[in-house]
Order: sequence, then C-alpha cells, then structure tokens
Amino acid sequence: MRIKVTAALALIALALALGAWRIGLTPGYLVHGAPVGSGMAAKLLCSARYVSGFSREQARGDLEQYSPLLERVTVSWNDSEKTVTASLFGLSERVASFVDGRGCAVDYGVNPPRGPLDLNPLPPARELWPRGDDAGPPAPRVRELLQDLLQRDNAAGRNTRALLAARGGRILAEAYAQESGPATPLLGWSMSKSLLSVMLGNLEMRGLLRLDEPAGFPEWQDDSRADIRLTDLLTMTDGLEFIEDYSPGDDVTLMLFTVPSAGAYALRGRRIREPGIRFSYSSGSASLLALAHQRALDSPRRALEDFVENIWRPMGFRNAIFETDAAGLLVGSSYFYASARDWARLGQLMLNGGEINGRRIVTEDWVRRAMSVNGSANETAYGYQWWLNSGDERLRYADLPQDAIFARGNREQVMMVAPSLNLIILRLGWTAGDYPVNANFREIIDLLAREG
Repeated sequence: MRIKVTAALALIALALALGAWRIGLTPGYLVHGAPVGSGMAAKLLCSARYVSGFSREQARGDLEQYSPLLERVTVSWNDSEKTVTASLFGLSERVASFVDGRGCAVDYGVNPPRGPLDLNPLPPARELWPRGDDAGPPAPRVRELLQDLLQRDNAAGRNTRALLAARGGRILAEAYAQESGPATPLLGWSMSKSLLSVMLGNLEMRGLLRLDEPAGFPEWQDDSRADIRLTDLLTMTDGLEFIEDYSPGDDVTLMLFTVPSAGAYALRGRRIREPGIRFSYSSGSASLLALAHQRALDSPRRALEDFVENIWRPMGFRNAIFETDAAGLLVGSSYFYASARDWARLGQLMLNGGEINGRRIVTEDWVRRAMSVNGSANETAYGYQWWLNSGDERLRYADLPQDAIFARGNREQVMMVAPSLNLIILRLGWTAGDYPVNANFREIIDLLAREG
C-alpha cells in the first residue's frame, strides 16, 4: 500500500510541476494516470507495431493523441521478441507481448502464458471479393472520389487510413494512406462489438445458447443480476453500472489497461436499474458477452478456435486477428484488427441476411432482430451492438439512408451498411475529434446515384 501511495504522490507532484491544472487533468487522472498510461502505452504500441505493422514513429504519434501526459511515457521496443515495455514517469512499468494468433496483451504474471494459435491463414485466392482477395477493377470515378476524400481528410489532420465502398457484393474502390494498404490489419475499436454480436448469433443458430434467456453467470445467481438476459447486454439496456468516459480511473480504462481479465472486471458491475429500461453505452456489457461466448464453449482456447472455425474462415478473413486479454478472453469490446476488405466482409454478411461465401453464419431472423430498435426509454436506435440510423426522434445522420446501420469505434472508425442501396461504406483511421460521416458518405452516395 505504501508503494502505491508513494507512486501516486510522485505522479501528482510531477503532473503539477508540468502544469496539470492548465490542461484539465482530474484528480482521478493524477491517481490512476501511471497504471492506466503505462498499460495503455504498452498495449497499443505493441499492437500498432506487431499487428498493424506500423513504424514506431506512427505508433507513438497515435498514442500521444490521447493526452499530453502520454508524451512522457518511456518506451522500450524489442522487435525480435515482439514486446514493448512502457512506463509513465518511471512508474507502473508494464510489458505487452505479441503472441501468434492472439495479438498483443499486457503481461501481468498471474495467468498461464498465452499459447500461440495457428490461424492457418487462408491462401491467396484469385476469386473476387468477398470469397477471394481480388478486389477486381475499380470504378474510376469512385476511386477518384475516395482518393480525393482521403487527401482532404488528411490535409485537415483527420488521419484517415482506409476508405472503401462496396455495392452489390463488389468492391467499387478503395484508398489508403499513412502506412496502410489492402492487407493492413487496422484497429476497429468498438466496431469489434458488432462482430461479437455475430459470434453470439452464430452460437444461437447452432443451439449452444439462447439470447432471450438470462446470461447465466454463476457469480450472479444469488443477486438481482440473475435475470439480466443476453439480449439486455446486446442492446446495452442491462441496467449495470459502468462508466465509459475514457478518463483514467473510470471503468473502461481500468478494465482495458490495468487488469488481466476484462470479463472478471465486468462481472463485478452493480445493477443500478431494471434491465430493458434505459440504454447506457458500455464496453463492460460487451466484455460480458465475450465471457458468455467463452463459457458456452467451455474454455478460452476452444472459444478462440471456434471463432476461427465458424466465423474467421467461413467469412474469408485473410488479414485479421481478434486479440485476447492476459486471461485468454477475446476482447470483444475493442480489439479486433482487420483489413478494410475484411471489415467490409462483416458488412456484406449483414447485407446478405446472414450468409456469405455460400455459408450461413447467422439466421435471417437474427439479422432482423440485430437491426431493430431496442425499446429503451432514452435511446432506441441501437440494435444488437449495431447503431441504427433511425429509431429515435431524429436520424442519427440526417442525409444517410433511413435503414442504414453502423459499426462505430473510437477515433472515428465507422462502417455504414445500407440495405436499401445494397451499399457498404467504410472509413478507418485515427481522428482525435469528429469525422464528417454525414457529409463524406453522402458525397459517395450522390456520385453513385449519378453514375447509375
């Protein structure tokens, strides 16, 4: 305890010396800044370098967008071992390591080492996307527009790295920048939740769980959380307390960057209201869904193997990895990395009513439910880990199709799936502020309307 207090006081003193009050740092930031900052730096730098393949400079620049204090992180890279060691002001040193098939995670020394997993990558295929990895000839005008949008974005400092448009099961065009290309696995952040929902739908289709029944966690059997259903977790109307402000000391940063098991952290959440009444966005809910997925399949390794066997390979993923935490749980809230073409395969699955590449992944009924309003009293335009454009008083994006659904993630990751237009538009990057989704996607839609 004395060591923790001393470290916290040292961080406070250093932060005050740097003028912390002038940059709006909260007391929670000062107390939790070192463990969160060190864990965040080690994890994100490891994945940027050894999953996405970015240079050290770009990886470091992405990290430092989050806070001025992260400029003070000390980093040691080991490219031969694929590890990153980080500490903030020399405090709370953390090491993150890359493991084949599992990606990067902070090493806490309390769990068995994460064993490598052979994903047995699909070989290059000359068939057209989505079955193969041939994008085919691009539509010239669409390619010109995507390249122009990408250049405009990055001239404005938005750090767009991939833009892709696909219609009718065909990639129309794509554009890339900032060390990214068609085979670069890019972090989707909370877009991962949308894939996780598909994984739960697949288990339901196979009779391994029922989404309309209680989650069934033994840890909840003797308290008020026992009646929380998987559908409540999917629609984020579970009534559990979870703070997601992305400030050091709130639930999401502590869960992702300071503990070995995201699922164990989320299981401790208190029920503060009746399930089904109020929507409250929560990465903790997604971690509980990942835990339900894992327990339905008996073990962490079997859950990952099942994902590869029943999702990854049938969907045709070629440049993707779903990272696990130190305890072996898939980080379903945040850490799916995939190329733009692989992310777009997820969108195509939804457009196809649950089928892709000749394989049914989820039922048509599941797709209908996933794209339906949630029935809460405050924000209904959210389905099964998918954002809906309609369902609330106003459209989420005023100039985009009413029936569109979206996978969205931190740093302005966004994929629009519009059934009425048989269209997918995807943007991946690293934007610190807002991204003009409505205007840029509308520009693409208008061009396609003119082109016919």
